[in-house]
Amino acid sequence: MRRIDYTIEKDYDGDKVLWYLRGRAKLSARLVASLKTFPEGILLNGEHIRTIDRIHTGDVLTVNIPEGESTAEARDGEIDVVYEDDDVLIINKSPFIAVHPTHNHQGDTLANIVTGYLQKKNKDAVFRAVGRLDKGTSGLMMIALNAYAASRLSENGVEKEYIAITEGVYTVSGTIDKPIYRPDPMKTLRATGENGDRAVTHYFPVAWDSERSVLRVKLETGRTHQIRVHFASLGTPLVGDDMYGKADDEIRRHALHCAKMTFVHPVTGESVSVEAPLWKDMEKIKEKICKYM
Repeated sequence: MRRIDYTIEKDYDGDKVLWYLRGRAKLSARLVASLKTFPEGILLNGEHIRTIDRIHTGDVLTVNIPEGESTAEARDGEIDVVYEDDDVLIINKSPFIAVHPTHNHQGDTLANIVTGYLQKKNKDAVFRAVGRLDKGTSGLMMIALNAYAASRLSENGVEKEYIAITEGVYTVSGTIDKPIYRPDPMKTLRATGENGDRAVTHYFPVAWDSERSVLRVKLETGRTHQIRVHFASLGTPLVGDDMYGKADDEIRRHALHCAKMTFVHPVTGESVSVEAPLWKDMEKIKEKICKYM
């Protein structure tokens, strides 16, 4: 159970508990309704209180967020933890693991391993991914550790910066603004086209040789396979991307890594920034390209 205490500021003196929870604390209506069903879900100065009651300056309003029910089977496995507190877990994801269980992946996904990790630490073991990374993409991935954190992080958004290695040479920064759609609803493949949803990708060259480029990439939108589809649409697919380009002997997956993540902490309100180094396969290719310059 996650306990969060709020000391009432004078600006909220005389307000109803509900107004404070929905306004200042920014709890969702659904979460407030859930808390009302628990005897200790909402407390004022340690005592049960109704949401229609009033609060005053200096009062301590407490919410106790109950744990959810795990949706993935717990399994042992290695994860690279980059950041962790009572509300947020961020890992450096391996490119060779799927995020969620599917008919092709049962029991061997990130959801299974994170569930097992959280159970061992006696934490809420529900896998609440805030965004996701494709299998084949490495780097930072965030998991919210309670329902409140999940709601706030989804509402505020998370800013990410990727490193991509493309076939083709980029020497100046640019923007790709092309809609993306799903040609066949039975397949995961995406494409650019006027009938798609707006998708905007910004890129900034880091290094290049005569054939390939290392780019920093930021997304203005978050469509499935957006980076991969956008660069493929320009005739410069990501190195190793056998779905939108071609396989590469130097790397057994597409060369894409989430390198940096910045977000507003759901409870403290502070800005947090974390980074993760490239996996060795991408680092080796980057080093070769950098030697050319």
